[in-house]
Amino acid sequence: MAIIKKSAEELDKMAAAGSVLVKTMDLLEAKIRPGVTTKELDEAAEKFIRSQGCVPAFKGYRGFPGSICASPNHMVVHGIPGPYKLAKGDILSVDIGVIKDGWVADAARTFAVGTISAEATKLLDVTRESLFRAVEQCRPGRHLGDVSWAVQEHVEENGFSIIRTLVGHGVGRDMHEDPQVPNYGRPGTGVTLEPGMVLAVEPMVNIGKHTVRMGNDGWSIYSQDSTLAAHFEFTIAITADGPRVLTPWHEVAGRAAA
Repeated sequence: MAIIKKSAEELDKMAAAGSVLVKTMDLLEAKIRPGVTTKELDEAAEKFIRSQGCVPAFKGYRGFPGSICASPNHMVVHGIPGPYKLAKGDILSVDIGVIKDGWVADAARTFAVGTISAEATKLLDVTRESLFRAVEQCRPGRHLGDVSWAVQEHVEENGFSIIRTLVGHGVGRDMHEDPQVPNYGRPGTGVTLEPGMVLAVEPMVNIGKHTVRMGNDGWSIYSQDSTLAAHFEFTIAITADGPRVLTPWHEVAGRAAA
């Protein structure tokens, strides 16, 4: 395993990619409503990303056809944008990658489409909170297992399931770098975190069991028992001053960077 550490200047470049990503996510948030198709969201994202002199990281990656991943309801991740029309009560996970000047930023959020059920609201809240708990562990001297356990503990104590076959990852010049970042683990184990490491930490959570299945398109991944799933992700740099979230969404930017 070769973990590539980044300089302060390189982290600033990744943060610039992250800034475009956050603006793209905000743009899509304003468009997510009943009747909108996931293809329309994809087209809006690609147009904006390219208008900023950036490239959608996902488009063409290993043959993926979309600029974003758009995964509704019990689809966990890797949803190909298409004719699916959002309906009131849906939840939609949106994953975006942006390349700016050769550097990648990667982040995801799950959105409510109109009014959603109490159980779905709790799922989104708990998954988002588990990501913040992981951020707090992204400090020099902590271990990768501390990050993983922070997610697992919060999710499981709230009665949900961490998906075990899907993981986060290092990120930098390449979309997927070492190390892998599971969302479950044991405190005090794994790689020791050092300044300059950058992790894409991404809790993926099912209401039901943790098992998943692949869709017929060879990309989309669903909860095996067809229960709702949520996905939140930050690109996080380990610095001597603590965690630096390179993709903070606007309403929690201060908290995420704290």
